Amino acid sequence: MPSPQPSAMPSAMPSATVAVVVPAKDEADRIGATVAALRSLPVTDLVVVVDDGSSDGTARLARDAGAVVVAHARNRGKAAAMATGARAVAAHEAASPRPGTGPRPLLFVDADLGATAAATAPLTGPVLAGEADMTIAVLPQQATAGGGRGLVVGLARRGTLAAAGWSPQQPLSGMRCLTRPAFEAAQPLARGWGVETALTIDLLRAGHRVAEVPCELHHRVTGTDLRAQLHRAAQYRDVALALVRRGAAGALVPARRSGG
Repeated sequence: MPSPQPSAMPSAMPSATVAVVVPAKDEADRIGATVAALRSLPVTDLVVVVDDGSSDGTARLARDAGAVVVAHARNRGKAAAMATGARAVAAHEAASPRPGTGPRPLLFVDADLGATAAATAPLTGPVLAGEADMTIAVLPQQATAGGGRGLVVGLARRGTLAAAGWSPQQPLSGMRCLTRPAFEAAQPLARGWGVETALTIDLLRAGHRVAEVPCELHHRVTGTDLRAQLHRAAQYRDVALALVRRGAAGALVPARRSGG
């Protein structure tokens, strides 16, 4: 077997900073505080907010807080917003290259975290240090209890275990930091709300290192009204579709407990 040939160009040094991507839909009440908190992180030098068809002042307030804002004319869903944000980061890097430095890892953050968004910092350390390819935030118990019964979380957890041999604590967590090669390995992203579950499965299957990291984050908890129930139904649909497409349809039926 021939010896590997040395690269013609020296390898770029790993990035010392991350780029943040914040998908946002009608988050005018919290987006300013979220962006300000993210920009305060020493390892953050670029915050991109993707306004996913908002009807309020989300885009203006994000821009006023110092974010780069890109917008969808209509709501296209979380996965599409994440992809748009990643492309915006790549475009920024192409326009303002950093010679000798590799592309920034991507830190995805939900728009409704407000000032607690600063607590996403622990996600960046393992990725910047080369110890993990993707980190996932594990949130503490929230101040207000949610209105769900854990059906979507249970489905995502069972599906991840069935498809990739790992049972995450919080499989739907939207706060994640990952290297650009890891992000590219997960393309195309699963649709809508199935994106987080699919990201975990796809990266684990590809041999990437995934770790959960506790973060003191607090967000708006989904309630029990009709809108909340419809949201959870959409989540379930998208997670189920992502699992079926990854050969884990069996996870849609919970295992029966044996009688005693």
